[in-house]
Amino acid sequence: MDKKTTSRDGTSLAYEVTGRGPVVILVSGAMSTGGTVRPLAQRISDGSTAVVYDRRGRGESGDTAPYAVDREVEDLAALIDAVGGEAALFGVSSGGALVLRAAASGLPVRRAAVYEVPYADFLEGGAEREAAYKEDLNRALADGRRGDAVELFLRMTGLGEEMIRGARQSPMWAGMESVAPSLAYDDAVMGDGLLPRERLAAIPVPVLSVVGGASPEWMREAARVVAETVPQGSHRVLEGQTHMVEPDVLGPVLAEFLAG
Repeated sequence: MDKKTTSRDGTSLAYEVTGRGPVVILVSGAMSTGGTVRPLAQRISDGSTAVVYDRRGRGESGDTAPYAVDREVEDLAALIDAVGGEAALFGVSSGGALVLRAAASGLPVRRAAVYEVPYADFLEGGAEREAAYKEDLNRALADGRRGDAVELFLRMTGLGEEMIRGARQSPMWAGMESVAPSLAYDDAVMGDGLLPRERLAAIPVPVLSVVGGASPEWMREAARVVAETVPQGSHRVLEGQTHMVEPDVLGPVLAEFLAG
């Protein structure tokens, strides 16, 4: 990241800019940094000024206690101000929940797009699973058990026990533990894990909700209902894609929406 700006509470935010055209800020999800969405930013940079950033508590950005979801909305406000005063937003997974919250908050956002926000309304026992995860995660982080926190997250995403054990032995594990405290931030962004219908109904700008055709049925249903709940919603299914969407598949769809 070659640029810095400062959020309202003094937190330093690292970001980078690619391309030319209307500005779009890309928001990563849990266990990730701005580098995670960099390939997508490059894919849409022909027609957009794509901005990627490290969310607070990860990568090259700072962190300021105590955490609050509103501080992350203020981070987006600071970034929008730094890159011209208006922007479209795109968010993946829990980053999408943050984008929808920001779009409903009155920031100068012209359009918003999200990919597979994991609202648990449509997963059997989803609310109970979310509540149990929240309790176990906060306890692990309070005890300083970052590795256990990462395991909880991976298990929540459906990763098998053998793959989790393998991940613990991989060179990437230390980096995953380093951003483990930010798992609580993403969990806070998701709230109770259920779709915030009143907030979504208040979003005043066009919203594109995208989902992978090979993703679980509950995820596909969540994406559809997001599009139905916002006043100016549209919905796209990317055939063959999962939660780990390929930038070359998502990029053209996102670029078309941003140009709209």
